Amino acid sequence: MKIDWADRVATMEDPAVKMMLKITQRTDIISFAGGLPSAKTFPVDRLAAAYTAVLEEQGGAALQYSLAEGYPPLRELLARRLGRSGIACKPENIVITSGSQQAIDFIGRLLLNPGDLIAVENPAYLAALQPFRSYQASFLPVPMDNEGMDVDALARQVKKVRPKFIYVNPTFQNPTGITLSLERRRRLGELAASQEILLLEDNPYGELRFGGADIPSIKSLADSDWAMYTGTFSKVIAPGLRVGWFVAHPEIAAKVTAAKQLNDILTNSLTQRALHRLLTDNDLDAHIATIIGQYRRQRDAMLAALAAYFPGCVSWTQPEGGMFIWVTLPSGLDARELLNKAIDEEKVAFVPGTPFHTDGGGHNTFRLSFANTGEAEIASGIARLGALLARNV
Repeated sequence: MKIDWADRVATMEDPAVKMMLKITQRTDIISFAGGLPSAKTFPVDRLAAAYTAVLEEQGGAALQYSLAEGYPPLRELLARRLGRSGIACKPENIVITSGSQQAIDFIGRLLLNPGDLIAVENPAYLAALQPFRSYQASFLPVPMDNEGMDVDALARQVKKVRPKFIYVNPTFQNPTGITLSLERRRRLGELAASQEILLLEDNPYGELRFGGADIPSIKSLADSDWAMYTGTFSKVIAPGLRVGWFVAHPEIAAKVTAAKQLNDILTNSLTQRALHRLLTDNDLDAHIATIIGQYRRQRDAMLAALAAYFPGCVSWTQPEGGMFIWVTLPSGLDARELLNKAIDEEKVAFVPGTPFHTDGGGHNTFRLSFANTGEAEIASGIARLGALLARNV
């Protein structure tokens, strides 16, 4: 068929994403590729009970159209929970979205004109880069180190060019697992406010901390109308529910609500009510503690295997939580070429680092996810990758 597609269509299919999804469906491969939470952590029985209770008690009202901004009791519950972490907000600051991905997309849709600049970490979360690209944005890549985004470097860049907004995934970042330091969070919030640049803080992994001290969110530290925040139930309950939230000044929240009304009218009403019932009847913090216990064991298994089997010329991050470890190879190796060998020769998969870089770099880096693989498989898979690296470094 010869169809005159819009220009943005060319940016919608990323080969790296298609590859990740394809690999996750293969049963003959040990996959560290997809950023999938472990299905063993999903509270299936408690969710079933919550759905049943809502249908029995609320009947047709649970299946009816509702407010685009979300089920009011769920927004009230979220406002209280966010308040515990220092984010002072009211229900009118909160929009329930179809996962945090929808909030990311809406911010791009509402703010970006073709050619607008977005300041992003380098490397950055791939699934955020995709919708931004679809709105024909350009990127201002900001280098990272073990303390996260180099805020001083961003401040120097902002003096020369002005980004439309800043996007940051500061806690157990996808793809690196790195956490932005407390001092840099303060500086970033101050920079956004002083320069009147909107900042979107994406925090899907923040509650999955295995060690170290909790660090306040940028939103809580900034206490500024220029700071926006998005989170999700995907990593602490289940991704298939597709429920997240967006927090911002009421003027911004109203625009996101309008975008949602045009996009899908509302996030699944029954699921919102069932989630509210689940969270009311159960201790979410206790549930998260069980996830943390499992993921800590899997992270420890991967770090131990990396130390045991990878050559000394290879380095990796040491995340205190989340789902990811970032590996850096000697500069002469290309992770994309290595992936083909890993799949063909060792039946192991990872994600090459290049797609996460907006400057075309990262050829010698790759991401490993430990969340959806058992400890024995982690040890076996990393041993196989270590053998492959020994043959190629």
